[in-house]
Amino acid sequence: MKKFILILMVLLGVNSMAMTLESKGIKNGNISVEYGQHGEKFIDGMPALSIPLKWKDVPKGTKSFVLVMEDYDAVPVSGFSWIHWVALIPGDYTELKENASRDDKKILQGINSWVSSMGGLDREKASFYGGPAPPDKEHTYIFRLYALDKEIKIDGTFYLNEVYREMKGHVLGSAELEGNYNN
Repeated sequence: MKKFILILMVLLGVNSMAMTLESKGIKNGNISVEYGQHGEKFIDGMPALSIPLKWKDVPKGTKSFVLVMEDYDAVPVSGFSWIHWVALIPGDYTELKENASRDDKKILQGINSWVSSMGGLDREKASFYGGPAPPDKEHTYIFRLYALDKEIKIDGTFYLNEVYREMKGHVLGSAELEGNYNN
């Protein structure tokens, strides 16, 4: 019976494997120091060396990806979840290399929370990876990768809410990865 179900899933185009997301920049649940405030690459005080990410078992029909890196532990400090990275990624990608935020011109990047009054950057400088910089204690950072059945077309700088609006009804699958970072 199990074999029959697997054959049926293949014939229907159902991906029996769940999409996965991983990073060699996260070891034992901790984000390596170079990808945050204890690193060496910055844009006006914002940690700027983006973490490498790799994914597999992408759903059939994927045309693009959306990556969101967010810190919900920031709510007590800032009053909102801190958005560290929003990226629109071509559908033929299976990874983002270290520093892709600065080096890869094919990914489009949205405005992160470093544009807020607490971060103090302008829209242009806050449209990249803004690494972990927890002000009070260890924080957990969540990376979410969404596989979409369409390409999102957005001109110029954009906010995460605009991306969510464009994604609605087009998500084929998603993967999540967590990493902690100390202050």
